[in-house]
Amino acid sequence: MRLGYACMNTELKTVFKTLRVATAEAQGTGKIKELTLKNMETTLQIIQWNLVNDIYFYRASSSIVPLSTHPINDWKWWEDDDFLFLAGQIRDLVETHQMRISVHPGQYTVLNSPKQEVVEKSILDLEYHDRLITLLGGSDIILHTGGAYGDKEQAKIRFAENYRTMLSDSIKQRLRLENDDKTFTLRDVLDIHKLCGVPICFDIHHHNCNNDGEAVDFSEILATWEGFGTPKIHISTGKEGFTDLRHHELVSQKDFQELLALLNGTDADIMFEAKLKEQSVLPFVRELEKK
Repeated sequence: MRLGYACMNTELKTVFKTLRVATAEAQGTGKIKELTLKNMETTLQIIQWNLVNDIYFYRASSSIVPLSTHPINDWKWWEDDDFLFLAGQIRDLVETHQMRISVHPGQYTVLNSPKQEVVEKSILDLEYHDRLITLLGGSDIILHTGGAYGDKEQAKIRFAENYRTMLSDSIKQRLRLENDDKTFTLRDVLDIHKLCGVPICFDIHHHNCNNDGEAVDFSEILATWEGFGTPKIHISTGKEGFTDLRHHELVSQKDFQELLALLNGTDADIMFEAKLKEQSVLPFVRELEKK
C-alpha cells in the first residue's frame, strides 16, 4: 500500500510557474521552456523529498508545461533534450523505487460534452497528460465523467462512446474514471465501466457525499482494475462535517480507518486530498510502517 498527495509540498514551499498568453507572445516560446524546466526541477525536488520520507505515491502537477495545449506553444517539449534529461532523472527514481505517479486533468477536460469542440480540446489535454506521464514513468490519468447535460444516462453513454472511439490506446491504458461529489455516483461510473471498460478510481469522500443511498461493494471496484494494476483510491475529510464537500487540512484517523475496513486487506494505493499535502500523509505512513 502506497500513500501519497497531490502536486504541492508545503515544507518545500514549492510553486509551479505559469504563464499568460500575452507574456508568451511578447517573450516567445523560449519563456515557456524556461518555466517548464523550472517546474521539472521542482517536480524532481519533490520526488527526492518524498523518497527520503517514505512516500511512494505522488500526483504530478498538470501545470508543468505552461500553455501546454495553446496554439501559441509550438515547442515540442517531449523531444527537447533539456526536458528529456530532467524527465529521465525523475523516471529513473520512479522506476528504481517503484513509485506511483499520477496526473489529474482539470474541470475543463470534459470527455462527455455534447459540444464537439469541447471534446476535441479535452482530447488534446489528455494527449498532453499522456505524453507527460509517460516521460515521468507514471501510470494514471484521473478524470471525472463531466456534466449530466439534462440527461445523465445519455451523458454516460456519450462518455463511453468517446472513450472507445476517440482515445489512443496509450490514453486508454492510463485513464481512470473517478466518482464525483455532485453528479456521477459510484454506481454511475460502474455503469460506464460496463460500457467501455475504464477502471474506476474510487473516491470515498465523494461517495459519502453523493451515493443515492447505495453501499459500496469494493469487489466491483476491484474487478474494474483487472489488467490495470493496483487500484487507486482517493481519500479526504470534510472541512466542517462528514459530507462537507470542502476538504479539511488533514485526513482524520476515523476516515482512514473507515477506508481500511472497506478494503479489508485488499491492496490499494491511496491519494490524500488534503490542504496540508505531505503533512496529512506522513502520520499514516509512519503508522503503517509500525505494522
